[in-house]
Amino acid sequence: MFTPDPIPRRTGPPASSTPLGDYLSRARHGVDGGYTVLPRSLAEAMPLPWQHQMSHLLAEFHQAFGHVQWPVYRVVPSRYERLADLDDEQLAEVGCTVEVGDDGELEYRMRDGRRIDDPEDHHVLVSCLDPIPRQSPGGPQPMPAAPPPPW
Repeated sequence: MFTPDPIPRRTGPPASSTPLGDYLSRARHGVDGGYTVLPRSLAEAMPLPWQHQMSHLLAEFHQAFGHVQWPVYRVVPSRYERLADLDDEQLAEVGCTVEVGDDGELEYRMRDGRRIDDPEDHHVLVSCLDPIPRQSPGGPQPMPAAPPPPW
């Protein structure tokens, strides 16, 4: 009934106690230091089994955190641009002004008066047109990733 063979140990690193945080710290799309954004058009274009899983996870999430006073979030597609490449409207959006200094050179200043010494290498986040097109119900479907190792 019992085997004298030892129980095989799992190989690889131990399981993380913060798997979502670990993943989000490596993720590039829709993630920054404080938020994770899922484009609704892509989420609604997921295969039906994925949508069922996602809706159940979100329902549990909202049930668990329903007591929190949530603000309304305004999500704007954005990209990083060099400060020196922005037009007047974009400069106003990021709170920057440009003036001609005493030496005849352009001086870039932030809203608080702080001078930007190197606008050619200073990158700021500005809004842009949404690069993710609306997905039609019969549109291209995402390909499932390979299943994770069984540990």
